[in-house]
Amino acid sequence: MTSYFRHYQAFHAIIETGTVTGAAGRLGVSQPAISNLLAQLERRTRLKLFERNRGRLLPTPEAMVLYDEIDTVMRGLVHVNQAVVDLQNQKAGQLQVATNHAMAFGFMPGEIARFAADKPNLTVAFQSQYSAKIQEWVMAGLFEIGICELPVRHDGLEAKPFFFEILCALPDHSPLARHEVLTPSLLDDQPFIVMGADHMVTRRAREAFHNEGATLRIRCQTDLFRNALNLVKQGLGVTLVDPFTVATDPQQGYVLRRFTPRILLDVIIVTARGRPISAIGAQFLEQVSASMAALAAPETDRLEG
Repeated sequence: MTSYFRHYQAFHAIIETGTVTGAAGRLGVSQPAISNLLAQLERRTRLKLFERNRGRLLPTPEAMVLYDEIDTVMRGLVHVNQAVVDLQNQKAGQLQVATNHAMAFGFMPGEIARFAADKPNLTVAFQSQYSAKIQEWVMAGLFEIGICELPVRHDGLEAKPFFFEILCALPDHSPLARHEVLTPSLLDDQPFIVMGADHMVTRRAREAFHNEGATLRIRCQTDLFRNALNLVKQGLGVTLVDPFTVATDPQQGYVLRRFTPRILLDVIIVTARGRPISAIGAQFLEQVSASMAALAAPETDRLEG
């Protein structure tokens, strides 16, 4: 195929343009060069490809069969060339990102949509999962970018941390809504909806209540911030919720208040150490890092739990 490529290219151009002159103009070579390539192709293939009639070249039936095959290859090369241009302009490729559930309901789809808006040839692999599994996926090369919660569980990961202030959500009819800031003392023995017992927000809330001598009365336990917020809307209690869930929620049926002492949610962007990241991945990483930084707490000192 390689040794015949210029011959096939010249043959294809003759069929497309109808003349040697047109083919020469399309390929940017001389007319004798086109004629020579065609003669060589007929000699090598031992096929008569054109009838010459009053200075015009009329393709034979054999030529049209050959043209159909060559046309498929040529159109494929056009797509390849366009793909190269798109990759150079970072308008093609595959974005591979996995995120925790809290960011998967609205924040991350919005980020992906904004990133893909001017990239019609971009394909996306997007999945949500628990933090430990996300880190395994990135380590295994299934995803380039992972967004999850601390701690880092693998030495082979690079991690960029962000810290987000947790807010308190309570039913909109609750008398506690008159307070601008809620504390463990104010929430003493109130029915609480919490994440799992080992979740950092639950551990840090338990410590905050213990330090003030208040009772953290757990009424419901769930695995997603969104589930907890939906239970608040039903009047089952109060909860501590992350800013991503709040940002993509209609905010009806509950009110938000700050909570002190401040509780932070520790989130990291992870990539595989020593594995080059694609140009598309690097570009998305820059965008999503800026968006997360805009939502992050102004200070990054942490309440250890």
